[in-house]
Amino acid sequence: MDTTSLLWVGALMAVALGLAGVVLPLLPGTPLLFGGLWLAAWLDGYSRVSMLTVGVLAVMALLAWVADYAAAALGVRRAGASGRAMAGAAIGAVLGAFAGLPGLIVGPVLGAMAGEWSVRRHAGQATRAGIAAGLGFVIAVAAKLGLALGMLGVFAFSYFV
Repeated sequence: MDTTSLLWVGALMAVALGLAGVVLPLLPGTPLLFGGLWLAAWLDGYSRVSMLTVGVLAVMALLAWVADYAAAALGVRRAGASGRAMAGAAIGAVLGAFAGLPGLIVGPVLGAMAGEWSVRRHAGQATRAGIAAGLGFVIAVAAKLGLALGMLGVFAFSYFV
């Protein structure tokens, strides 16, 4: 197998891992997706996918990265939760990833609840923080998934049309 073929395999693997990373908190989803798409454009000599298109993909990847952090943080903050609840939600998301899809949703909720409980010892506020963290996580995943699919669409349109 020649080097170009290996690089194409690498680009496809980066795209596949990037798509998985949109949902899994341990993988940098959209940066991997962008890297794979950029590598594919480069391997083609930018003949089908221009640098302008790569720039659009970069902006979309940046928006997905911002959405990931902003949705979760704003959701917890809007519920009036503490910084420890936000940290708990992040830790819960990482630990929840090891429990599969249910853990991805329940992990941030329980993490935010535990973090808020450790600060205020108020069950109602801890529950609000947990629900806000869960909603923020779901909104962030939906935004990232939409942008990731949009990135694939922009690339495919540019490559095949």
